Amino acid sequence: MVVGVTTQAQAGGGMLIAAPGRWDEACFSLPALRALLASGVGVGVLCEAGQRGYWETLPGLTVLDFPPKTKPRVLAGELAGRWQAALLWEPGVAADACVRARIARRLGPNEKPLKKHLTHPVELVAAARPLEHRVRHYLALVESLGLDTSQAGIFAPVALGLPRQPQALLLSPDSDFGPSHEWPLERWTELARALQAAGWSLTIAGLAQGGRVAEVLLDRLGGRLPFLRTASLANALPLLAEQAWVVAADGSLPHLAAHVGTRCVTLFGPNDPAWKRPLGRNHITLRRHVPCAPCFLAKCPMDGRCQTELTVERVLASVSECLKNEIVR
Repeated sequence: MVVGVTTQAQAGGGMLIAAPGRWDEACFSLPALRALLASGVGVGVLCEAGQRGYWETLPGLTVLDFPPKTKPRVLAGELAGRWQAALLWEPGVAADACVRARIARRLGPNEKPLKKHLTHPVELVAAARPLEHRVRHYLALVESLGLDTSQAGIFAPVALGLPRQPQALLLSPDSDFGPSHEWPLERWTELARALQAAGWSLTIAGLAQGGRVAEVLLDRLGGRLPFLRTASLANALPLLAEQAWVVAADGSLPHLAAHVGTRCVTLFGPNDPAWKRPLGRNHITLRRHVPCAPCFLAKCPMDGRCQTELTVERVLASVSECLKNEIVR
């Protein structure tokens, strides 16, 4: 059922971290997890089965996964007596299982409805600024435990040992955050044709939970380009690592690309890049700020202007500048 338990975990030691279910939140929680690993604490992560390949890219981490529709009481039986403490980020199956397993020390943000799962709720000090990146939510908690989060290494992308392919560019027009996060199909088509004319080798990626813009784009481009249907984003990590660049709608995929060190141009709509841009300094975010943004809604109740007013000319100019004289080592 649950796999990958280490000897230390079986002996009842270390800290088990219940991974966030959303991909973007999982990526934002990773630097905090790395800070825990760097402290010398034995760390395990409990995640849904689809995330296993992602967490396995971190050396020294015990990964325990569970399949969809797992009952907390069944999962608790696999955890009981194996962990001294648990760090819970959100309510759900993993948090319920940690409670049922009677893990003695359960830490997490002092927030409803998570609070009832915790023995040691942690107050996170609100930022003085109106908005800061979501990664601070996770770092603030481990900082409250006295851990150092200033090490550059906790933000470094992982190395899969795969060479990047010159002139390889992946387009990901689907968003698993909802249709309001997707740029219009006609504009993706115009952008793709311009990139092809410039000599770039394109791959199209479609998300199983996206709006299927990618499939129609592939058809409009002749149907002969490489196509990736990412039923599991963790399985797509090797392909993402081989790309020189990724140009994507705001969704989970650019966060996974950033995890393996691939540079991203992310097209934002109702979301706010100051809050949820991919981690790393080498990425580009583009948005057309409109009065109703950011609304964070999956479906626009108005006319989708944050997407329709982001022009092809602006995106192409930014992408072209990024890609100009590109040298892939």
